[in-house]
Amino acid sequence: MKAIWILAVLAAGLLWSEWSLAQDDLSVLDTLAMDDLVEVEPPPPAWQSIGGPVALGVFFFLVLWLGRLAVPFRVSKESLTLFYYPTGVKRGLALAITLYGIAFAFGAAEIGYQLHLHGSAEAYFANMSQGKLIAFTHAHLFGFTTSFLVIGIPFSMQFNQLWIYQWVFPVGLAAALTDVMSWWGIKYVSPNFEIISMACGILFSVTYLYMLIGLLRVLLFPQVIWATDKDRSERLSKKEQDPTSHTGY
Repeated sequence: MKAIWILAVLAAGLLWSEWSLAQDDLSVLDTLAMDDLVEVEPPPPAWQSIGGPVALGVFFFLVLWLGRLAVPFRVSKESLTLFYYPTGVKRGLALAITLYGIAFAFGAAEIGYQLHLHGSAEAYFANMSQGKLIAFTHAHLFGFTTSFLVIGIPFSMQFNQLWIYQWVFPVGLAAALTDVMSWWGIKYVSPNFEIISMACGILFSVTYLYMLIGLLRVLLFPQVIWATDKDRSERLSKKEQDPTSHTGY
């Protein structure tokens, strides 16, 4: 009987100690400042997470529509044939275009690296401060504008007779602008803006690459004649008449 009482006292002591520890934990939670708690933001409403990317996509097409409305297509009387330009101009332009292409390749490599490092575009921009995003936007807008300007003007003038080619330059630049705007949406609105960023990134990359190949072909490989060349028939005819003429000029 005495052993039973001893066991009961020990059990009561253990229960009391556990209850005391639990009360201490609760008192710590009671004294914890509310500012120290982590607040989880609610997900954005559908009109932001879905409507935002849709509105940005509409903005892209609106920019192109306004450009078409303000500057309708006409076959320009002003054109250029890069083959006849001074040797220094052709060498320098070919080198500049190539360097811009290399810069684009490094930019694409950086995207892959950052996505691998952070896991997603959402996490990458979430860790980026607002000041860095402002500087990032500033640098990329200047970079995109100058790179497309350097390559877009000679490309559009070299193929001035084709209305579809007159869209390549503005479409690529509008896609670059929309891509930069989507970064702000990814950081402050919804990760769904990443869809717009990916689509515009592919679009401006394809347009730039096409202009780069087209100009380098004219500058470095004039013997290659495309079906879109405005002087295609004359050059082919001259090559048939004069076998020593490799370019047809």
